Amino acid sequence: MKRGFYTIMVAQFVSSLADNALFVAAVELLKNRACPEWQPAALVPMFALFYVVLAPFVGAYADARPKGEVMFSSNAIKVVGCFLMLFGLQPLLAYAVVGLGAAAYSPAKYGILTELLPPSQLVKANGWIEGLTIASIILGVMLGGQLLSAGVSSRLLSWDLPIIDTGLTTPAQAAVVIIVLLYGVAAWLNTLIPVTHVALRALPHDPQKNRLQNLWSLAPDFIACNRLLWRDKLGQISLATTTLFWGVSGNLRYIVLAWGAAALSYTTSQSSSLVGVVAVGTAIGAVLASLKMKLAHATRVIPLGIAMGLMVVGMNLIRDVWIVAPFLVLLGGLGGFLVVPMNALLQHRGAVLMGGGRSIAVQNFNEQACILALGGLYALFTGLGLSAFEALTGFGMLVALMMWWIKRWHDANVLNYPQDIEQLLKETCQHEE
Repeated sequence: MKRGFYTIMVAQFVSSLADNALFVAAVELLKNRACPEWQPAALVPMFALFYVVLAPFVGAYADARPKGEVMFSSNAIKVVGCFLMLFGLQPLLAYAVVGLGAAAYSPAKYGILTELLPPSQLVKANGWIEGLTIASIILGVMLGGQLLSAGVSSRLLSWDLPIIDTGLTTPAQAAVVIIVLLYGVAAWLNTLIPVTHVALRALPHDPQKNRLQNLWSLAPDFIACNRLLWRDKLGQISLATTTLFWGVSGNLRYIVLAWGAAALSYTTSQSSSLVGVVAVGTAIGAVLASLKMKLAHATRVIPLGIAMGLMVVGMNLIRDVWIVAPFLVLLGGLGGFLVVPMNALLQHRGAVLMGGGRSIAVQNFNEQACILALGGLYALFTGLGLSAFEALTGFGMLVALMMWWIKRWHDANVLNYPQDIEQLLKETCQHEE
């Protein structure tokens, strides 16, 4: 791996660490306000909102600027969202601003991989980035829980600045301050990311029109890219798989917190450890996939998604914490082994068809739209009285059935378009060599 790759990994790790710690702090802020139960559940779809709304623009922007610069600006936006949260803006709205920064960050962090590395190293690179992302989820959620704990929060709140009255009175507010510092470190690391000197794709410019009109002119290009990837016989399968996986996984982060409270009588701080346990398994699966899987064989992991969905349903039968831990590690491991090769295949097909930034924006749009839809549905059902156990059953069955349908879809492609599939696989193998 090139030296700049590791700088990207560390920057991504720190930024994601802060994202996940902030999620736990935002849940606690809403609880402190005695908000309705649907509002903490709505944090996940609110974070996804700008991924969907800005999808036509952020990919093109990432391809038009050096990606390290884009990542720096994105972390600055996250800092603004944190300050809004501290200064009294409704946490749901402030968290959406942080989601805006994340939406701009993602096409750059993944798109730069296709600029910096050859296709033969994409699976290994995805294993690294997914493994570190999952590690950041583990440590970030645990960090958020620890910052809310009585011992740590009391020390943070005891710190005073001369002359300045910080106005911090709750553990959640103190946690957000520490998270701001993490985003600052991530932004500094972004300045160290090397420029790849890959030709930039300039945004459309028309001196006769104002900027808003220029931006809207990107929408047809995004729609065309979206259509192109969905029509590609390998791209459509990898896109469908990753869209479903992240749509459900994104919402499971909160559902596991709710399940921990219902099944094990855990607090927010204690339940956060369960999310970390799932993430440990996902990291293990991601590393194994990066070592064992080849890009041309990525579609062979699809059946693991069916097993993963059935295991989610099986969580309803568990009440013993000693069984929970290995079960959640296995569940996460299946997910990690599934998503790494499919992500790599999707990035490769997208980079070939339309460019790294645009393809990642298309991927983010579909995945975050799924998170938004499923999260909105879960928040609605929570408001209507749906229990965590019922939500787990619904999500698990949805994963199993949809992954079965995706497998049937791929099998039909192989049967009906054998020459197309063979040619695409041949091209993929050539790129791996």
